[in-house]
Amino acid sequence: MIRSLHISTETLTTLKRIGWGVLVVLGAVVVISAVERKEASPVSGLGIEIQPLPSGEFLINSQEVQLAIERSFGYRMEGRALGSVDVRRLEEVLEKEPFILDADVYITADNRIKIGVIQRQPVLRVMDNNGLNYYLDDAGKKMPLSPHFTAKVAVATGNLPPHEAKFLSRKRNNLKDIFLLAEMIRKDEFLNALVEQAHVSNRGEITLVPKVGNHKVLFGKFEEPEKKLRRLKAFYKEALPREERGWNRYSEVSLQYDGQVVCKKR
Repeated sequence: MIRSLHISTETLTTLKRIGWGVLVVLGAVVVISAVERKEASPVSGLGIEIQPLPSGEFLINSQEVQLAIERSFGYRMEGRALGSVDVRRLEEVLEKEPFILDADVYITADNRIKIGVIQRQPVLRVMDNNGLNYYLDDAGKKMPLSPHFTAKVAVATGNLPPHEAKFLSRKRNNLKDIFLLAEMIRKDEFLNALVEQAHVSNRGEITLVPKVGNHKVLFGKFEEPEKKLRRLKAFYKEALPREERGWNRYSEVSLQYDGQVVCKKR
């Protein structure tokens, strides 16, 4: 005689829970094993992509990025176990480099470390009386000269104090004044095309040197700079074109008198 096997609903539910539990554990084991194998696998290479400056130029190249990594870590990344790669530290190391503004690092499915680099953009070159020669970016951060190309930016010369990290927070500082003035000129398309140099005297007075003509612009102290630049633009756009000999008629153009542009003929 065949007896039927009766399993209660409660027992079935328990067996199902056990079965699902076993599947979850097995799945977790498979995932952990796959992760461990992935982390133990070697880095197959580096892919470095540097975003050019708006001018299309590069202050730093891929080889220098790789050398910066090797200098900081003490070894090459190729062949290292993926699990030993600290992506965040890689980014921090690269962002301390003077030419790098931002670094984005991630690992691809084929075990390559991809590095995206955004360069700092030089906006002013400083050549002071102490023989220092460097760039400033748009945040006032100091940058060395690049061995690859010379940035076509305005030059600041003369009596300038040494650069310090918080110079822009100073109440009065010749480097701060010349940087702020250079930024105002750079952001004005018309003036940016005309001014190539700003010189600071021992008394803190600024002289601008234009790219065209044989005159100099006596800007004076860094006081009411917006008004002075508006007068200079009006003079260049409206008055100078009407003058005989135009750009070569004057040796000096002074903005130091309130509401006036005073010129000295040759």
